[in-house]
Amino acid sequence: MTIKIPVEMIVEASIAAAVPLQSPQVQALVSFLEHEADPMIVLDPEYNILAANTAYQRQFASVDKPYIGHKCYRISHHYDVPCDQAGEHCPMKKAQELRGPDRVLHIHHTPRGPEHVEVELRPIFDEDGAITAYVERLAVVRSASARPSGDGLVGRSPAFNQALSALQRVAPSMLPVLLLGESGTGKELFARAVHEASGRANGPFVVVDCSGLTETLFESELFGHEKGAFTGATARKPGLVETAQGGTLFLDEIGDVPLGMQVKLLRLIESGTYRRVGSIDTLHANFRLVAATHKSLEKMMIDGAFRSDLYYRISAFPIQLPALRQRGEDIALLVHSFLQRTIPGQRRYTIEPQALLQLQQRAWPGNIRELRNVLDRARLFADDGVIRCIHLSSALDQPASLPAAAPAAVALSTQAIAAFAGTRSELAHELGISERTLYRRLKKQGLA
Repeated sequence: MTIKIPVEMIVEASIAAAVPLQSPQVQALVSFLEHEADPMIVLDPEYNILAANTAYQRQFASVDKPYIGHKCYRISHHYDVPCDQAGEHCPMKKAQELRGPDRVLHIHHTPRGPEHVEVELRPIFDEDGAITAYVERLAVVRSASARPSGDGLVGRSPAFNQALSALQRVAPSMLPVLLLGESGTGKELFARAVHEASGRANGPFVVVDCSGLTETLFESELFGHEKGAFTGATARKPGLVETAQGGTLFLDEIGDVPLGMQVKLLRLIESGTYRRVGSIDTLHANFRLVAATHKSLEKMMIDGAFRSDLYYRISAFPIQLPALRQRGEDIALLVHSFLQRTIPGQRRYTIEPQALLQLQQRAWPGNIRELRNVLDRARLFADDGVIRCIHLSSALDQPASLPAAAPAAVALSTQAIAAFAGTRSELAHELGISERTLYRRLKKQGLA
């Protein structure tokens, strides 16, 4: 049932918080927002929350913590200063400069814990053209987790959030997406997240591994074949393009597609049509294209190994995925996530602080895949369910190549503390130390 927020209540809250009374436009806006399904709030130019619709109250409001009349940055981030002063993008400041809407991906505190939230802020003008209020629309990002998770994308570092923000912008469209990054950076997980955040989420997500296939085999796998099309073709076989109808086709390692096959792939993308091997019938494709590679396609074009026309077709929206060494503050989060991913019936594993610190000090040339493999091997030696440094020595095959102070997760600087979106307990968990140890270090540095 829809619940109206009485204007009198909002005005009283505004007076109590010493913020300006609402204009008639804002009062009418509050009533209008109550019919919106998305969580929305109204802010004044001094960051005070003037009102919130029922959807916001259900998803973001804590029963024991009032929010009307309070600063948005205190409620969402637990900051003492606006976001831009805490080192983050502030949508209100940007909307004020642009005199138009601004959109950003932040990590907010919610009753469920820290979550990725997409924020869209729009200014409201009075009859004289002055900004009298702002309307903020919030949407929780379901394709990634800012807390340890048993599956999917996990991260909260600036580099990870930048890639996730780009993903959220392109996912609802039909633009082809090209995921770029080193091996082991999670390109297939990002591709699946694009699919799940799109209008084709209910359709199939089909992966095509382009590496190691000859031209003939690649064509048969992609387009399918008719019975008798070649030796061994004993029956008609649908191709992966046909399997992906109504969904997403993910071409993993597209830089490995044979040059002779690239022209047929280009024709498929441009015309949306194809033929099975051994057939003269034209079939119509219906898929969203996501491609990925760890190679430099630009260099391959110069060398004549990759067609430029195909490159410009698949790279309408490139997303650079960060290497693990660029998101050091996510290592603890990833470690705890991997340790959650156990087979039902198996024991749950934990990791001692010093072992976690040892993992945070590595450069990880194999990225997330290497980290996962190291943990899988270390678990084989942790008979009591606790991974220790001695277990990692059996799993790590090269010494750490980063100095101990390099990972952002271990640095207890004022900026790092201000930028952390969780509670002190959550920060201690991220650092792999006890809350008491964290408090002692903070106090020693004058940060507590």
